[in-house]
Amino acid sequence: MVKNIMQGLNRKKVKVFLLFLICSFFAWFLSNLSESYESRVNLNLNYRNLPDTLLLGNNAVETMEAKLRTSGFQFLYYKFWNKRVNLDLAEVEYRNGRFLLSEDQLKKQLDRQLSQNISLLDLDRNQLTVDLYQVARKEIPVVAQLNIEYEQNYILDGPPVINPKNVTIKGPNSEIDTIQRILTAEIKLVNVSTDFTQEVQLVFPKNLVNSIFSHSRVAVTGKVAKFSEEVFEVPVRVINHPEGYQVKTFPNSVKLLCKATVERLKLLSPNNFEVVADYKQLGNANGDELILEVFRQPENVYDLKLMVNKVNFVLEQE
Repeated sequence: MVKNIMQGLNRKKVKVFLLFLICSFFAWFLSNLSESYESRVNLNLNYRNLPDTLLLGNNAVETMEAKLRTSGFQFLYYKFWNKRVNLDLAEVEYRNGRFLLSEDQLKKQLDRQLSQNISLLDLDRNQLTVDLYQVARKEIPVVAQLNIEYEQNYILDGPPVINPKNVTIKGPNSEIDTIQRILTAEIKLVNVSTDFTQEVQLVFPKNLVNSIFSHSRVAVTGKVAKFSEEVFEVPVRVINHPEGYQVKTFPNSVKLLCKATVERLKLLSPNNFEVVADYKQLGNANGDELILEVFRQPENVYDLKLMVNKVNFVLEQE
């Protein structure tokens, strides 16, 4: 029994000793952290205020080493949490084919961002070369890629409205000079009978490594209308016939199938269309048929189809 009591007391002494040891260690640790130290830390660089005529290249320096004097507490912060600092590129200078920030400029910018109890002693470089390049800019139109299945007797009423309809591209001339348009991702809809609006990504060409666009998405709106069909009897007019002769066609009028909205069809008549046969198409041949084509048609008509595309003719002297 005495032995058990002694063992219990010894364990209690060990626990008390360990507690005092841990407290002493923390007191020593905190005392040392409050002292001033000099050490080097890595700073992550964030470039700001880029001039409109320049773009940041892919090889831009991302970190910079600095020698600081501050308390141990501050150094713990820099060691465990990467410190990000801003570099104002409005102060960049172009010398000997390179864009540079001098050591003096770097120190002034960093000093403004460090705490008052932190002293900047030195940097790992006497200047910073910034990977910048001159850029051109131009506006290019956006073209929607539509893959739409409409319900029966419905159709897109006019071209889709794209917002914004143009985007600005900035990049080296060698990359952007051949870009004439930018496509949207495919818009796929089925059983459409009402107006629609879709927000969609732009599809950027893969070779534009150093170029940027003002927008990455656009809104595409389509107006959907119900359509009908009507057949118009339109006279055939012959052009480019020989001087001193007249051409008679058989038949002298043809049927033209027109597809448009019901409201639009009510406003149309045969006078809104013109079907011609070009005698010059025969050349030196001795054929007896002329090919027809629609020479004039009204706006806002979705589809036109000649019921016959050839007519017979006779040439008569006047």
